[in-house]
Amino acid sequence: MRVGALLLLGSLFAATASADDRPPTFAIRPFFLFAEQSFAAVDTFDATFGHSYGPFFGGGGQVVIHDRFVVEVSASRFQEDGQRAFLSNGVSYPLGIPLTATITPIEVTAGYRFRLSSRVRPYVAAGVGTWSYKETSSFADPGDNVDTRHVGWVVNGGAEFRLHRWIGLAVDAEYSHVPGILGQGGISQQAGESDLGGVAGRFKVIIGR
Repeated sequence: MRVGALLLLGSLFAATASADDRPPTFAIRPFFLFAEQSFAAVDTFDATFGHSYGPFFGGGGQVVIHDRFVVEVSASRFQEDGQRAFLSNGVSYPLGIPLTATITPIEVTAGYRFRLSSRVRPYVAAGVGTWSYKETSSFADPGDNVDTRHVGWVVNGGAEFRLHRWIGLAVDAEYSHVPGILGQGGISQQAGESDLGGVAGRFKVIIGR
């Protein structure tokens, strides 16, 4: 009797552990986000900030269904100080007027996760977003400051690595295209650059199964 009871308890424990190891049918997972983006408007950002790349920090959440389909919402922020400049014959000249630029994307994507193994899940996704762009300068007239928002689209792909049962690290590359903000005036118009998007390498720390 004792042996039978022990075997029964062992079977129940093994079945419970196996069920716990299986991914849930429906999961909500928050995450922290860091990205380094290379902007498409190379001349504009080079003239304004001295380089054409910059960091974004943010976070968001995912809904994962059947461990395959994923819907993600994220918000991030880039902010940097630079100076106004103008372009002549392909050469930029700083004007010595300081400015602060802030970019705030809110993105919604849907994608598919491939099952390479229990610890590595490649994925691809695509979606749309809205980008807020603000540019302020303490020496500028109110009409010279910029505060606008425009819709763009994104595609990304990468892989999620399970570091722990409840923690994952996702690494991917994302391409964004955001027309309609740049190119309306100033150096971006002189450079003929209208895309605020670019290519970014992203890292996400995901909490949840």
